[in-house]
Amino acid sequence: MREAFFAWLTGQGIELTSMMMLVIAIGFILLTSLVLHLVLHRYVLVALTRQLGRWLQVWLPPQLQQKMFNRFAFALQGAVLLAQAEIWLLGYVESLHLIETVAQLWILLFLLLGGFSILDCVLFISRRAPVGRTLPLRGIFQGVKLMGSILVGIVMLALLMGKSPLILFSGLGAMTAVLMLVFKDPILGLVAGIQLSANSMLNVGDWLQMDKYGADGEVIDIGLTTVKVSNWDKTITTIPTYALISDSFKNWQGMTEAGGRRIKRCVNIDMTSVRFLERDELQQLAQARLLAPYLSEKEQELSRHNQPLGEELACPINGRHLTNLGTFRAYLQAYLKAHPAIRQDMTLMVRQLAPTSDGIPLEIYCFTSTTAWAEYEGIQADIFDHLFAVIGAFFLRLHQTPTGYDLRALQGSLPVRERLSQRA
Repeated sequence: MREAFFAWLTGQGIELTSMMMLVIAIGFILLTSLVLHLVLHRYVLVALTRQLGRWLQVWLPPQLQQKMFNRFAFALQGAVLLAQAEIWLLGYVESLHLIETVAQLWILLFLLLGGFSILDCVLFISRRAPVGRTLPLRGIFQGVKLMGSILVGIVMLALLMGKSPLILFSGLGAMTAVLMLVFKDPILGLVAGIQLSANSMLNVGDWLQMDKYGADGEVIDIGLTTVKVSNWDKTITTIPTYALISDSFKNWQGMTEAGGRRIKRCVNIDMTSVRFLERDELQQLAQARLLAPYLSEKEQELSRHNQPLGEELACPINGRHLTNLGTFRAYLQAYLKAHPAIRQDMTLMVRQLAPTSDGIPLEIYCFTSTTAWAEYEGIQADIFDHLFAVIGAFFLRLHQTPTGYDLRALQGSLPVRERLSQRA
């Protein structure tokens, strides 16, 4: 074809020199490459994207499709350029070698990028499957990309040096220690990602809390070297992947899967307000619908226990009596069991903790029927609002450190003469 074209030019009366023939060949190659580029990217890829897009759009977004097709189109252009150079530059050794080297590097680069695009497409599709959400595919694919980049980089370097790639590969053994030092984080991250997946420790979408790194939010990405956490205050925290293996963290996903979120909060009761209940006070509390069964059962039990004591019951120390604190605890237990937003199939109790200088801690321990944060806080607030409102009906007082208002009230209760003397 080359000889026929130049023979036709000679027949047209054009005198061809060696330099002119080289310029014409290079110009024809460039012109053909430009035409091929326009045809591929203006017409072929547009039509291909339109046709295949109808089928692939179910799995892939248009951006990933276009990027993948473009990269393989550039690789095809490099192959056509290489074929044209071998046809038109035959006999021009230096020019042929230069264009062949450039074309081969071009083909390797865009084949590598095209492979990256295929991995990105597989990753995007796999995230829709349950298996893809549990496996650290992003970290694995990043590791594959790193290894592919190293191998292709070695081959490209061998092309530039004019040496066999085997010579460079044989020298990797001596550079193993250096490579392990340079790629320490990717290697540790890859191993950590596999361990996290194999032990079902962490997946994308889990609620992660790691106070050491200030992370408290949803895991949005598990990469080769870092894990990204979108905190609840909309900030992003990055954690080294291997730190999730070497350090401890809290995964709240179990709470979400269980379908119940724990309430564990105390109120402090003033110890000086705890006492036995009088008969009229018991009659008043018996009007409470949730408390009536408990009081009826307890009165029968105490009556059987105290009956043999006779006149000894005149002393309150003798016998058994209902206390306002115990009755209040029983009421809270019944209130939680009747609450529609509290899980009855999970742990539910109201317990008394060891007394402290701040009073007697009375702890509510239960689980809500929802794990949504806002709903959970609303249920918890409603329960304690009710607790604070009804505690006075049980003749109890909450412990509270004296405030400025309390001190001013105390100051106002002093006689006028004492206040004047204190001011003086």
